[in-house]
Amino acid sequence: MTTEKTNLLGLSVEKLAAFFESLGEKRFRAIQVLKWIHQNGVDDFAEMTNVSKALRQKLVEVAEVCAPEVLNQWDSADGTRKWLIEVSGGNAIETVYIPDGDRGTLCVSSQVGCSLDCSFCATGKQGFNRDLTAAEIIGQVWIACKSFGQLDPKGPRKVTNVVMMGMGEPLLNFDNVVDAMNLMMEDNAYGISKRRVTLSTSGVVPALDRLAAVTDVSLAISLHAPNDELRNELVPINKKYPIAVLLDSAKRYIENMPDTHRKMTIEYTLMREVNDRPEHAEQLAELLRDIPVKINLIPFNPFELSDYQRVSNNALRRFQQILLDKGYTVTVRTTRGDDIDAACGQLAGNVNDRTRRSERYRNAERPVRIVG
Repeated sequence: MTTEKTNLLGLSVEKLAAFFESLGEKRFRAIQVLKWIHQNGVDDFAEMTNVSKALRQKLVEVAEVCAPEVLNQWDSADGTRKWLIEVSGGNAIETVYIPDGDRGTLCVSSQVGCSLDCSFCATGKQGFNRDLTAAEIIGQVWIACKSFGQLDPKGPRKVTNVVMMGMGEPLLNFDNVVDAMNLMMEDNAYGISKRRVTLSTSGVVPALDRLAAVTDVSLAISLHAPNDELRNELVPINKKYPIAVLLDSAKRYIENMPDTHRKMTIEYTLMREVNDRPEHAEQLAELLRDIPVKINLIPFNPFELSDYQRVSNNALRRFQQILLDKGYTVTVRTTRGDDIDAACGQLAGNVNDRTRRSERYRNAERPVRIVG
């Protein structure tokens, strides 16, 4: 009978140390192996030269370093890169890298599909299949860093930021997401600053209330509406956890941070004649009064299963200006990777041909870049 091997890729420092203790080894072996995997990209125990030969042989028998498989890779004209990644069960997820000057942001998925069914998101239209394991989540970072040569000690540092904004709701896969994020921030792994790892949630309040006890990553709230009536339509989980309840939970999270200058990000996807009117901007400004926030406006990116339309440039500018006049920090997310269906809201993990794009998208007005 063959014993199933332990995949070391997704194990936190503590879990990896416990694994080595179970083998009768010292806990410091965890740091040695962690560095080989996450700082050098090594998945072959034979190459871990500062580990004894006997232990390396034992690891071959009981463990593995197994990243998910890349099925395809697309590179956008604007430098964005998207991977279609196979995970167990014949499923696939998508991961996107977005370069911006000396910064590179990796958008990481946490689930196969999503159960929240936000009306403007392609991921929700495919339904929910399962949670990703910690190895499948951190494996996306491992794949991206390896792709750019970042796991070579002399390689460029291309992935500087990670956002849990890909497929799925991160807080519905709480333990695996927390383990993966802590590996991202671990000095002996990827060493990314807690200010550069961001978790985005649509509002799973009980899990958000637990989050501060286990991590202090940056927080983004996927809001998209300034009142409950409209948000109930766009983000159905709002019926269970209304805006006031969600913002109270988010404020508690920010207040528990060790640094006092942290702000949460409010994500607001603008759709033509749905949530882009001046009265919506006024309501949003009033709603967020006295809350430490920065606002990120996201022009809706059309996809074939949606009837929503991209916000007009005039409406986008007007909405932003109202918020700026109220004293808010407001940025507009530049649409990136839309030629490879990698823009915000377009990820669907489709294993089939991903080159088809809707007539609605091709004819849509393209927003200009606006710096806030």
